[in-house]
Amino acid sequence: MPFPLLLAPIFLLFELWQLVVCERYVGIKQIERNGDPRLLGPNELVAFGWSCALFIYWAWLLILLFQSQGRVHGFSLLAISAIGYGLRRGSSLKWLLVILTFEGAIRIGLLFSLCVYVWRRI
Repeated sequence: MPFPLLLAPIFLLFELWQLVVCERYVGIKQIERNGDPRLLGPNELVAFGWSCALFIYWAWLLILLFQSQGRVHGFSLLAISAIGYGLRRGSSLKWLLVILTFEGAIRIGLLFSLCVYVWRRI
């Protein structure tokens, strides 16, 4: 079993954490009071950690593309992220939470599928 595939559970937890953070900063309460998430963002340390984790996550997805196992999962995760980014880029704040939630749910489903695949191969 290639080592990068064994990291799938860590990135599954990261995706779950992203959904929680997304709800906190772009959640229904923020939308109701017309809060701008760019003004209410996390402190610098959390933002730095989150950005570093995203870079590591994307590097991991690119590494998955060169593995014989997990290539489809890596490509699908990259495609969903790119499509989600395109949709978020042109949407209003009210649709942002909906798009982020669906995108996160699809990525979590793909990562869970990859975790099950790895578990069965061990």
